Amino acid sequence: MSPSIYISFDVRHDQVLYEQLVNQSGTAGFSVSSGSEAPFASEIWDARLRRRIRDADQMIVICGEHSDASKCMSDELRIAREEGTPYFLLWGRRSAMCTKPAGAKSDEGMYNWTPSILQDQIAVTLRSRAHALAMAKDAARLRIDRG
Repeated sequence: MSPSIYISFDVRHDQVLYEQLVNQSGTAGFSVSSGSEAPFASEIWDARLRRRIRDADQMIVICGEHSDASKCMSDELRIAREEGTPYFLLWGRRSAMCTKPAGAKSDEGMYNWTPSILQDQIAVTLRSRAHALAMAKDAARLRIDRG
């Protein structure tokens, strides 16, 4: 089964990048579960967004020229961290200076958008998540055994 991916992008400026990644998803070995949408009534939007990010296996953040000004993208990164959904940043436009969302960590790099790098990063991120889940399960067993 292919991994389920949530795609974070600047809804005002980068819809075409989202569509491009959706079109590549089949050949890159993943399925798109959902993606960014314009925010609406805050509590409802936050709960819906949180559920969609939590249900995804991972999140790809497409960085464009205006990502640093996208509050929605920063909110998505915050929620991904809170929910433990792994993610990576993708350089969206080859011919432009792309920016990270304001919510990105300074030490997080952006990966070039090529089919092989995309597939490699999805695989690496999924392995990291599986390892973290296994470690958490082992720690929980230890607490139960000692309890």
